[in-house]
Amino acid sequence: MTREAQHRPVSLVVNVASECGFTEEHYTDLQQLQRDFGPYHFNVLAFPCNQFGQQEPGSDKEIDSFVRRVYGVSFPLFSKIAVVGSGANNVYKYLVESSGKEPDWNFWKYLIDVNGKVVNAWGPTVSVKEIRPLIADMVRQIILKKKEEL
Repeated sequence: MTREAQHRPVSLVVNVASECGFTEEHYTDLQQLQRDFGPYHFNVLAFPCNQFGQQEPGSDKEIDSFVRRVYGVSFPLFSKIAVVGSGANNVYKYLVESSGKEPDWNFWKYLIDVNGKVVNAWGPTVSVKEIRPLIADMVRQIILKKKEEL
């Protein structure tokens, strides 16, 4: 692990939508992950996207207000972006290129290690609870490494 990487958290990058069938379960579980592991060792990074089923129609301000009020979201919520196609945000171009997996719906999850490498990616039918043990293990490794350095 590089010296720089010591202070970087594990990240779960997710393209989110407010009006999707996966919204409630994902936001609830993502917030629980953030509460349990963040913000020093882990962060959910949420990117609203309206490309799938037009399920994120609101403005950035409306989306932010909704998820904080309804789900108590405390993780970073970025401005609405495109995640696929020619106008895709550079973050997503990198994620797709690195993982070989392109979002085809809302709530695609990309797990990023402390060095910025994509560990894996999952579609919306894979629950946050299913990948939680992997995240817990990665966070545990960061904590153990820090203890060794003390």
